[in-house]
Amino acid sequence: MLYAVLCYHSEAVVGGWSKAEDDAVMEKLEAVQEKLAAEGRLGPVARLLPTSAATTLRKDSDPPLILDGPFAETKEQLLGFYILDCQNLEDALEAAQELAAANPGGAYELRPVGLFRQGVLTP
Repeated sequence: MLYAVLCYHSEAVVGGWSKAEDDAVMEKLEAVQEKLAAEGRLGPVARLLPTSAATTLRKDSDPPLILDGPFAETKEQLLGFYILDCQNLEDALEAAQELAAANPGGAYELRPVGLFRQGVLTP
């Protein structure tokens, strides 16, 4: 079963890391990613750009309203995600705990993924 691991953290905290601090976290995460990839369990991984680069389409009016910035003001933002192929929730939690150990602070939300259409994305 596929699980999405949604990575939340304070954008201000992560954005305040020095290049060396960010590189150190990314190096630790890379080690976990390599392990998951070697096990054939790692799918797409994405690190999102800051919410200041976001655009929101609010569809509660006609025509829809297009806004600069994120949909909601929150203390933690969605900063990235993983797609993991796991046997069950316990397996997904084990992988998320390894990722969490490599990345200080924040939260991980795990959700089963239902595929509606499979295809290959190309840049």
